[in-house]
Amino acid sequence: MGACLGACSLLSCASCLCGSAPCVLCGCCPSSRNSTVSRLLFTAFLFLGVLVSVVMLSPGVESQLHKLPWVCEEGPGTPAALQGHVDCGALLGHRAAYRMGFASAAFFCLFMVLMIRVRSSRDPRAAIQNGFWFFKFLVLVGITVGAFYIPDGSFSHVWFYFGVAGSLLFTVIQLVLLIDFAHSWNQRWLGRAEERDSRAWYAGLFFFTLLFYTLSIAAVVLLFLYYTQPSACTEGKAFISLNLVLCVCLSIVAVLPKVQEAQPNSGLLQASTVTLYTVFVTWLALSNVPDQKCNPHLLTPLGNETAPAGPEGHGTQWWGAPSIAGLVVFILCTLFISLRSSDHRQVNSLMQTEESPPMLEASPQQVEACDGRAFDNEQDGVTYSYSFFHFCLVLASLHVMMTLTNWYRPGETQKTASPWTAVWVKVCASWAGLLLYLWTLVAPVLLPNRDFS
Repeated sequence: MGACLGACSLLSCASCLCGSAPCVLCGCCPSSRNSTVSRLLFTAFLFLGVLVSVVMLSPGVESQLHKLPWVCEEGPGTPAALQGHVDCGALLGHRAAYRMGFASAAFFCLFMVLMIRVRSSRDPRAAIQNGFWFFKFLVLVGITVGAFYIPDGSFSHVWFYFGVAGSLLFTVIQLVLLIDFAHSWNQRWLGRAEERDSRAWYAGLFFFTLLFYTLSIAAVVLLFLYYTQPSACTEGKAFISLNLVLCVCLSIVAVLPKVQEAQPNSGLLQASTVTLYTVFVTWLALSNVPDQKCNPHLLTPLGNETAPAGPEGHGTQWWGAPSIAGLVVFILCTLFISLRSSDHRQVNSLMQTEESPPMLEASPQQVEACDGRAFDNEQDGVTYSYSFFHFCLVLASLHVMMTLTNWYRPGETQKTASPWTAVWVKVCASWAGLLLYLWTLVAPVLLPNRDFS
């Protein structure tokens, strides 16, 4: 996609910045759906905000900014326009990441409200969703600049709790996406095994199921080794043990005869996927425990008294392994939301405003007419809820904000930047996800008259 965009002529690209999504692609690109291109571009806006936050959290940028005599400290060479108005604490570090998170969330919240009940591309508001990208970029820049002028006061403290709620919901949505992906994967491979009368597909399902369970068991052992102590870390032991027991129970429920009869596509592949994800979320939770005995990640520079302190009195730290892994999973799930197809029914049931319209595919005539550009596939009905899509991006903005800041609450004076709030939110999210998966297993049994296909 990057090579295709680079090949476009400057005049063509400039003329399309104010147009619709089809103009974003050029002749050397394959034809794509208008709806997919729009989702990818909005996701690119989200990733742009993440990139800016990463730069603002970088220790190198912080140190270089402090070296400028007239930026962070007023002196003889300070321009009159900047005297008394430059607060480096708001331009870098965790406070800056909070403001970038606010700007991204506000941007997508604006479009979430504007796109309520859009039913097809014939709605005038659909043109706003699928076009005017240059002006959208200006709006995002304007909101971002305005966010840095918000007085500190109680803003950071209040916005912290918004981040907590958003991160909790997005973690549950991640599990919904994972369950949906596992169901689609299982159905597709079982269908190919039946069509081709080949046992290789069954062997593949068995291999990945065994692999996921093996990784889960190994991860549980490592959690006990590195995040617990024989005479301490009671909470960590309880979280690991409880989630392990719950995952074992769900795996048993998934293969019960009544569940298999009501839901033939259910199996151990989905259960193993949910188990691995639950162990992963448990790891993220334990990595936020504010106890140096129970959390090896607190031995990093952020907890080191000799680490260089930032403007807030905290050592600046690049992410540890849990934060990097969480960011990778976040990127994959966000891309999945943008690239999902009609095969993913559970995601569609959340993101559709009404009954899913027939998926419009590009005919050879359309491909030739579009000359590689995106074609409008939503004239008879939208393929996803515009409003709910932006709601997901709002939650994604809050989730990545908390991930990048390692759940640091601005204004705290202790050296530990990971409060117990982060631990409980992630553990509760794992429990909510397990309950949700349990419901997908037992709902067809408890409510046999309803269609759960």
